[in-house]
Amino acid sequence: MKDEATHRTVDGHREAVVPRHMAQLDRAEALRLLGTVSLGRIVFTQQALPAVRPVNHFMDGDDVIVQLHDGATIASIVAPTDATGVVVAYEADVIDPETHTGWSVVVTGYAHRVTDPSELARFATILRPWIDHPRMNAALRIQPDLVTGLQLIA
Repeated sequence: MKDEATHRTVDGHREAVVPRHMAQLDRAEALRLLGTVSLGRIVFTQQALPAVRPVNHFMDGDDVIVQLHDGATIASIVAPTDATGVVVAYEADVIDPETHTGWSVVVTGYAHRVTDPSELARFATILRPWIDHPRMNAALRIQPDLVTGLQLIA
């Protein structure tokens, strides 16, 4: 039987490397995994160019909720009165640095600014901002249209 492991040399020592495989995740599993982490990256357009910011999030059903403050660049991408929203992507992952196994999920959809005071109050109790900011008074609701998930398996 042929050994499927390849080998590499690290610090003068030869070690086996097990090949990894990539598997597609279905929508439900991808969204479930997204709900197991609180950190991701939002991709949006800033001055007609792509921009990426790390943010924390939580899942509200299938929607991704990101808390904002008034001075944040991301807060300016959707006007409070914009009913159509703006297209964004959101990515989160868990990849083991040693084995390079884990998963990555990307959702693409419309982001709408949340303005309802009761929703904002509920979100404030769930989301813990990275820094204490007195103006954490806005949120984005990303409604996923496209959900792609990949799992890296040894």
